Amino acid sequence: MKTIWKRMTAVLAAAILVITLVPAAAFADEVSWPSGPEVEAESAIVIEATTGTVLYEKDADTQRYPASITKILTTLLALENSSLDEVVTFSEDAVYKNEGDSSHIARDIGEEMTMEQCLYAVMLESANECAYAVAEHVGGGDYQTFIDMMNEKVTELGCTNTNFTNANGLPDEDHVTTCRDMALIAQAAIQNSTFRQIIGTTSYTIPPTNKHDEETPLNNHHRMISSYKGTKYLYEYCLGGKTGYTVAAGNTLVTYAEKDGMLLICVVMKTTAQYDDTISLFDYCFENYSMYNVSESETRYEDSESGSSTLFGESEAFAVLDSEAEIILPVGADFSDTEVEVSYDNVSDSVLGTLIYSYGGKQVGTADVVATGASGVLYEFGEATDSAGSEAEFSSSEAEEESDASAGDGTGTAETFFEKIRTFLSGLMDKLPGDYLIVKIVVIAAAAVAVFFLIRAICFRIRRIRRRKQSRDRRYKVIKNNRKWNRRGGR
Repeated sequence: MKTIWKRMTAVLAAAILVITLVPAAAFADEVSWPSGPEVEAESAIVIEATTGTVLYEKDADTQRYPASITKILTTLLALENSSLDEVVTFSEDAVYKNEGDSSHIARDIGEEMTMEQCLYAVMLESANECAYAVAEHVGGGDYQTFIDMMNEKVTELGCTNTNFTNANGLPDEDHVTTCRDMALIAQAAIQNSTFRQIIGTTSYTIPPTNKHDEETPLNNHHRMISSYKGTKYLYEYCLGGKTGYTVAAGNTLVTYAEKDGMLLICVVMKTTAQYDDTISLFDYCFENYSMYNVSESETRYEDSESGSSTLFGESEAFAVLDSEAEIILPVGADFSDTEVEVSYDNVSDSVLGTLIYSYGGKQVGTADVVATGASGVLYEFGEATDSAGSEAEFSSSEAEEESDASAGDGTGTAETFFEKIRTFLSGLMDKLPGDYLIVKIVVIAAAAVAVFFLIRAICFRIRRIRRRKQSRDRRYKVIKNNRKWNRRGGR
């Protein structure tokens, strides 16, 4: 019994060490997410475009007037629903249903331009009559049809606080959005290569049209990529974006910047320091966050000891992680600190599942698990297959044998027991106030001591039962021997 007690004490000591150290990752949300700079903008947000992770936000869900950053969605819908060589004809409404002193390039009724020329005018010069003409054209001659398409699109993108009533952002009390919703719209737009080309162009020339004998030069008004209005705010990593301004909206600005594989989208609204705010936020994010390639960093799903097919191993791997998938983490954080969940929402013939990564309570990226075509057991990502690729299952007897083997050496039971303890402690810590690290440490220590005494009590109980059994066995042996003696005629 002393040997058993010593072994259990050693196991308990090791378990307490694991329980104490492993949940330390739960403290990451308290100390590892950096705090951002102060900005003048009443609303602001920065997201990483590839992962969708929010790196900074300030009042990002308050509805505000977007002004001309509305034209990002107008351009995206036009690119998705028309060809660049289609001819757009300017109607009377397109020419005259705009404020007289608003942004325009002086088009005439009946003037014809290609869709490509119109979109450059929309994004570089913020030409309101061009946005109106584009909307009419894509809407099949009906401007309202295009507005309906805009609102359907924002719903599809997951925007929850947006309502558009026009295609150019001119003042309207019902024409509203938020920084978060605009970031989602901008994220969808940057995935379109033509959109990316347009916003990255500093100047463009419209050739003579049927109404204008001279060329019409266009200049990009976004000062972080274009020197048209000066060089003060030029930003080395800027890809482009869209400016906006009305008296009611104040200055609004959407900007894209890329550095070290990190593609950021910044949206600021209701400010007079739109460029200073944006540059400050970009610098903060580039300095405090890093991108990680998942396929190069993930090792938790490998089976290095197996000589047969493995999940992501080098030998006959039947599944691989998407080689382009990335996550974003604060500088100083380790990839292994992330938590992973498996989602089967988008499973297909080629995609076995999706790994969803989170860190400090925030989702930081995803990675698809892609089938390679090799045969093998699909572990948790799919059903087991035999060498021919047909479906196969472990027999119940095999499952029972594995279960018995695990129970026989006590390993499975011990691991399950201590895993339950660790899960309980982690859940308990999550319910405690996040700022009281010392409280959590005390709770861990107290829980560990409680577990220690619980196991000790169980051992004493087992020892007492064993002694009683031994006592009963001795009495039974004496009685049995007496009976044999009596049967033989003993005294």
